[in-house]
Formats: sequence, structure tokens, C-alpha cells
Amino acid sequence: MIGTLVNVATVVAGSLIGILFKSRLPERFIKIFFQVIGLFTLYLGFSMALKSTHVLQMIFSLILGAVIGESLHLDRGLEKLAEKMKKRFKSNNERFSDGLLTAFLLYCMGSLTILGAIQEGMTGDAHLLFIKSLMDGVSSIALASGLGVGVLFSAVPLLIYQGGITLLSMWLGNFFPAIMITELSAVGGILLLGLGIDILGIKKINVINMLPALAVIVVLIWLFPGTGL
Repeated sequence: MIGTLVNVATVVAGSLIGILFKSRLPERFIKIFFQVIGLFTLYLGFSMALKSTHVLQMIFSLILGAVIGESLHLDRGLEKLAEKMKKRFKSNNERFSDGLLTAFLLYCMGSLTILGAIQEGMTGDAHLLFIKSLMDGVSSIALASGLGVGVLFSAVPLLIYQGGITLLSMWLGNFFPAIMITELSAVGGILLLGLGIDILGIKKINVINMLPALAVIVVLIWLFPGTGL
């Protein structure tokens, strides 16, 4: 799991730099940083989503995932967890929850997260995660400068999520066919589109409650691998 550990370290380092320089950056710089991140998130989401060849499964996974997420009130649960972490570490940052959740989604929904973690788990090669680490480190500087210390604590769910995929890949071997990875990334791309729209302030989209779609698409591709459109 060296790739994930390096990734976590760069997020922590970048967040600390962003927090350190937050008070020194004019508001207009922080605003344009978020505009850049929002636009890049949209680009990344489009590029990932358009690679899907199993559109029906993707649509059904998003619908079913959203229903599951709404039923379980994932957004409330994660917000409560973020608030507990905020109180535990005595942070007075009003955007602690926003920083943690936004950073987690941005760092964990990309194709490099899935592909890199699976590659390291199956082959021991972590070079994709090293590339991702550099990108996340730079992004965390901008995010932490605008959203504060919550971005720093996103390293915890990043470690659990990305490291979990790596460990599963080590144990399950070739269970992840190429089409499953592609469709998983495509669903992640749709979620990133929602996140990008949210970051740019166009419309508030409850991406958190759509997260179960990532599990549903794996099941649908496993059950119906040859019914792509």
C-alpha cells in the first residue's frame, strides 16, 4: 500500500501548506482557485463518463444508488461524522464538513484512484498512485486555502477507501475485469460532474447520497456483462 500511503502524505502536506498560506491569500485568489478546480472536475467527470459502453447499467446504478443513499441518509451520517471530528479536534472552522467531504469526493472518485489501487494490489506497481499523489497534493493546497482544515482530515477516508480497494485487489486477484473498471470509473465520472457543478455554485447536488452507485455498478456488470449499449 505504498502508493496510498504516499498519496495520504501528499494530501496532508498540501493541506498544511494551504492552511498556512490561507491568511496570506487575497479572497479573489481563493475564488479563482475554486473556479479552476470546479472546471477541472467537470472536465475529468466528462472524460470518465463518456468512456462507458454499458449506459443502461450506469443509469440503473445511479438510480438505485441514489435511492439507497437517500434511504440510508448517507449525507446526514457523514455530516455527523465530520462534526464529531470537528469537535474532537476542537476546530472552529465553519466549513470543516464542506472541506472534508469535497476533498474526499475529489480525491476518491477519479479513475486514477480505482485503476491505481487495483494495479498496485494485483501487480505491486504504484506508479499511477504516485502520479495521483502529485495531483492531489497540489489540489489540496488550493482546497485547504479555501475550505480550511477539513481538507486535511479527508486523508483519513482516502486511506480507508483507496487502501481498501488495494487490499481487495490483492485478495480477489482477477475478479476485476477491464469492463468493470471502466464502468466503475464512468459512474465515478458522473459523480464528479455533480461535484463540479456544486463547487462552481451552479446548483447544490447531493453527491454523497449517490455514492452507493459505485457498489451497484459492480454488481450489475458482474450479473449482466454482455448487455452494453
